[in-house]
Amino acid sequence: MNVSRNHTIQPEPVRVIACGMIAREVLAIREQFGLDHLQLICLPAEYHHYPDKIAPSVDQAIQKAKADGITNIFIGYADCGTGGLLDRVCEKHGVERIAGPHCFSFYAGNDLFAAQWDDDMTSFFMTDFLARHFDAFMVKPLGLDRHPELRDIYFGNYKKMVYMAQTDNPELSVKAEKAAEFLGLAYERRLTGYGDLVPALKAAAGH
Repeated sequence: MNVSRNHTIQPEPVRVIACGMIAREVLAIREQFGLDHLQLICLPAEYHHYPDKIAPSVDQAIQKAKADGITNIFIGYADCGTGGLLDRVCEKHGVERIAGPHCFSFYAGNDLFAAQWDDDMTSFFMTDFLARHFDAFMVKPLGLDRHPELRDIYFGNYKKMVYMAQTDNPELSVKAEKAAEFLGLAYERRLTGYGDLVPALKAAAGH
């Protein structure tokens, strides 16, 4: 009796080196689309405040991935304030990053964000991550809990907060609206979903 066996060829692993601020979103997309071969390595979310650390840290993470035998690498950062330095690292190693100037842009969709930029120049942008960690990631590091008078120095040129919601989460919406009130800004919510992060990760995964 002949017994036939189906052999499933497993795709090669793809290491995604990403900002810790988008870790939850990357994992959600991996689960949603069954991209089990994506390996997520996160760099500290606090680099959002220190963009000069992003490019050298990504450089080291790429070298580590190659030392681990990983040949497929994708960078889960936009430029994110590196002034082109991250692109130099990507070019040196022959890897790609997600397109866009920052995560607010690729969540909105880079084309849409660019088209709306003139109307949003005085907007402070918030994501699910920032709504979830507003006190720990914004208030305390900026000293606003100890020196509330700094609020107008940091945010006086903004007119509104635009909450770009990745998920339709009422609890996070309440947190974001309270954050806008704390900063003295008008509040606007836009349900963006994961934006350009979805096609970028699917392309990196070979889908």
